[in-house]
Amino acid sequence: MCTVTFVARQKGYSLGMNRDEKRSRPVGLPPKLYISKGRKTLSPFEPGGGTWIAVNDAGVTFALINWYSIAAQPHAEAISRGVVVNSVRAANSPDSAEAALAGLRLYRINPFRLIGVFSKTREVIEWRWNLRQLARKSFPWKSRQWASSGYDEPAARRLRARTFREAQTQSSVGSLDWLRRLHRSHSPRIGPFSTCMHRADAATVSYTEVSVSPRQTVLRYHAGCPCKTASDEVQRLVGDPNGNRTRAAAVKGQCPNR
Repeated sequence: MCTVTFVARQKGYSLGMNRDEKRSRPVGLPPKLYISKGRKTLSPFEPGGGTWIAVNDAGVTFALINWYSIAAQPHAEAISRGVVVNSVRAANSPDSAEAALAGLRLYRINPFRLIGVFSKTREVIEWRWNLRQLARKSFPWKSRQWASSGYDEPAARRLRARTFREAQTQSSVGSLDWLRRLHRSHSPRIGPFSTCMHRADAATVSYTEVSVSPRQTVLRYHAGCPCKTASDEVQRLVGDPNGNRTRAAAVKGQCPNR
């Protein structure tokens, strides 16, 4: 259960992701630097090692949401969807990402939707796996949102889309402050369909924000509901957004306008 918002910019982009999970699920861990196939990548992670979002030093972000509208399940013991983003985290093009996905035992992975944002070529790609085929769809370089929900996915997508459309009328649309406000929104009312989701058995458990510019890539991680004030973990890849001469730095600080 998640909400992903992509904000297109002339040079670079921002992306925010709310991770919604059962309250009984183990708590996710703060982001850290990984070296994968010679490429620097940043991501938070699950205790088991999987992840739901990652950005690399080529300015590429991958975000994974469950696809609850597809009821099919693997016949064999399922593999965690957390391996999907790990498999593509070093990819610098849609084709290289698709080749990595082809190397997975997809028939053992529950349905998912994988969003890939490629800053160098200004491409937004979504891969959909429904246990029968992996479909690839391209979107124009413009802001958009994706949502999933194990509670009522059609209703969640419809109501969060309405909140997104209403937010796009604000004068600050597209700014990081706007993105953060959107992801802590309780519109139309606090509950299972608000972007910052709250249920008795589940809730938004973290907010991850990626900003890619010609100067640096920044990943900001907020543990807990976005509507609650907390110290954020911030990781930066500083240097060439195409992956050359990069270095990593980490700081902890209070997210402004929280």
